[in-house]
Amino acid sequence: MSIRYLHTMVRVLDLEKSIAFYELLGLTETRRSVSEQGRFTLVFMAPPGQPECPVELTFNWDGDDGLPDDSRHFGHLAYEVDDIYATCAHLEAHGVTINRPPRDGRMAFVRSPDNISIELLQKGGAKAPAEPWASMGNTGHW
Repeated sequence: MSIRYLHTMVRVLDLEKSIAFYELLGLTETRRSVSEQGRFTLVFMAPPGQPECPVELTFNWDGDDGLPDDSRHFGHLAYEVDDIYATCAHLEAHGVTINRPPRDGRMAFVRSPDNISIELLQKGGAKAPAEPWASMGNTGHW
């Protein structure tokens, strides 16, 4: 028996807003599928050089009444970053709330416009604790 990872799917309410968020994380669109008959659009986004690790953004043209207010049942997406402090500063500068700041220099959590929890992990070992992150409290939940 063999198994191979394909993708993670998340439903989105505003496709352009969600694409912009994942682009802030550094992902790029790798492919798109539009179904006139099914009335949906699928956009696959992945880190550069890793097309085999996409997140599939599913946008239902007629809305998605089944989308819960809090997508915590999903869990989270996780991405390794070269500099967790720079990544968090970049996201924060673009209006993204850092729900769990990288106080330990290793891990942070943010949320997409569709309330999907995104874990950011420092590549290699943890960075030395640094302000403003070291003393920043959590915002919301992650």
